[in-house]
Amino acid sequence: MSYVAGIKAIDTMIGFPHADVRASYAKLFEQTRDQASLDEFEMPVEYMFLDVPEKGYGDSGETDPVKYTLSAMDRWGVEIGMISVGKGDVADVALARFPERFVGSFSPDPNDGVDAVRKLRAAHVAHDVRAVTFFPAGFQPQVPINDRLMYPLYSTCVELDLPVFINAGIPGPRVKSFCQKVELVEDVLYDFPELNVVLRHGGEPWEALAVKLMVKWPNLFYSTSAFAPRYYPAAVLDYANSRGADRLIYGGYFPMGLSLERIMTEMRDVPLKDEVWTGFLRANAARLLKIS
Repeated sequence: MSYVAGIKAIDTMIGFPHADVRASYAKLFEQTRDQASLDEFEMPVEYMFLDVPEKGYGDSGETDPVKYTLSAMDRWGVEIGMISVGKGDVADVALARFPERFVGSFSPDPNDGVDAVRKLRAAHVAHDVRAVTFFPAGFQPQVPINDRLMYPLYSTCVELDLPVFINAGIPGPRVKSFCQKVELVEDVLYDFPELNVVLRHGGEPWEALAVKLMVKWPNLFYSTSAFAPRYYPAAVLDYANSRGADRLIYGGYFPMGLSLERIMTEMRDVPLKDEVWTGFLRANAARLLKIS
């Protein structure tokens, strides 16, 4: 039950630093009402993370955000990162410059209706998008996992053979949480049996329910994004060590909240069986994202 070194990891949640961190979260801050979020935080979940890498970007001496992330990836054994593209920012540039190091995901806003489907199709063509991501609590207004506004996008993902990564559980930002209750995903799994769904951002406090649903539904997966390895839920690790080795997918949170140094250092103490590591760090994501 030791960490297997030498695996070329695929990180299903990685990004690039912003010179103005708070400005990059402007839309999300518009939903918050507590005084700390309004006046103190540079990022909406700052109360949860210490030493946020993105906040130190300006003092790092590196002026190229892509090189900043690639340097960390090279040092800590991450070969490929999934990045959010289609917004006309640095991620689009990174994917064009380093297609061997990055794959793109796209996050359409279901509040846009049919235009969201058009944008998804366009991003798929322009950026060879490999996955779709949803942050239900982050949309304005919020859109629950099983809301009718999501269904045209889920249907399009089935047609394009794209997995969906959905934030589930209590969101870190101080916004309402109901829209991310894990139980809501069962409607989607039932209505779209061909759709591969990946729960990300923990699913807590319903992680035991997430495991029960993975046992029941063969198209449900779990990503470890936004959690330091020491806090990976025990129920999920137990499932991976028994019958769920093909359902656990590595996701980080660099540079938004966690350094790759912390993630990969703590990873060595995660109690996974030897035979689970390759699937967790690479093979399971490679299969869903069609990475050879």
